[in-house]
Amino acid sequence: MALILFACIGGLLILFWSAERFIEGASSAAHHARVPPLLIGMVVVGFGTSAPEMIVSALAAARGSAGLALGNAYGSSIANIALILGLAALLRPIDVHSRVLRAELPVLCLVTLIAALQLSDGRLSRADASILLLIFGLLLVWAIRYGLRRNHDTLAAQVDCGLAAPRMSRRRAVLWLPAGLVLLIVGSRILVWGATGLAQRLGIDDLVVGLTIVAVGTSLPELAATVAACCKQEHDIALGNIIGSNLFNTLAVAGLAGAIRPLRVPPQLLARDIPFLAVLTLSLFLIGYGFRGPGRVNRREGAALLVAYLAYVGWLIRSSSG
Repeated sequence: MALILFACIGGLLILFWSAERFIEGASSAAHHARVPPLLIGMVVVGFGTSAPEMIVSALAAARGSAGLALGNAYGSSIANIALILGLAALLRPIDVHSRVLRAELPVLCLVTLIAALQLSDGRLSRADASILLLIFGLLLVWAIRYGLRRNHDTLAAQVDCGLAAPRMSRRRAVLWLPAGLVLLIVGSRILVWGATGLAQRLGIDDLVVGLTIVAVGTSLPELAATVAACCKQEHDIALGNIIGSNLFNTLAVAGLAGAIRPLRVPPQLLARDIPFLAVLTLSLFLIGYGFRGPGRVNRREGAALLVAYLAYVGWLIRSSSG
């Protein structure tokens, strides 16, 4: 049991540390290659912060652990909105001015609806996964085309300021790109092995482990990036991290897992977790869109999101022990 706990903790630490190195290496390499800062923020950093979820779910799917693979994908999205955004808004209210984010919020709602409809038959087939990956590809093309333009959006200004200079030299960035990816894979393998063993030892469904320990662990890069952006008053970046990560989770993470192996969807995921994610996503749209002006996530709404997350975790614990 001690070895399993050590694997879970060690895997999470390796994931967090290697994700930071991978993100810094990727963004610095892109900066040296004169890639526009907005494109780095929307695509390169987005891939980096979501890399832990993608690798963990892919490895879990390859092992046939549907609960862990899907629980990680959708549990990370739940944690992003309720836990991370709630905590960030509690620290400092988040104002939303970016036209990019206002365009992405309804897209996120639509993508969540598509995912729920796909899972309603109890399976995530390769055909379903292909549709998710196709939508992800189309959004990626849009992000690249938008990022290559010279835009005066507030998100572009904040990203431009945050990436004014690369954090690594060209040589270090090139070295850390493959090294960070290898460490991400190693940490993910350790975490998946430990999480699976923990579920078996405690008699807990691997879905619950994926929705809690693994989901929060793989969301640590988003937590660090969002809280840091919020403290710097880079509000659009803070919310952009959440929206971008949830699009990655729903489309790329779940899509990649389903493409590797068709997955049976646990009934609890359909009855409990997907509806909760849908409610959170709709709430984020209503709060952040700003129908009569700039959107705003205030401290009261942040506290409500945190309370909702704690209640959800309590619900998971009760359902797993019952």
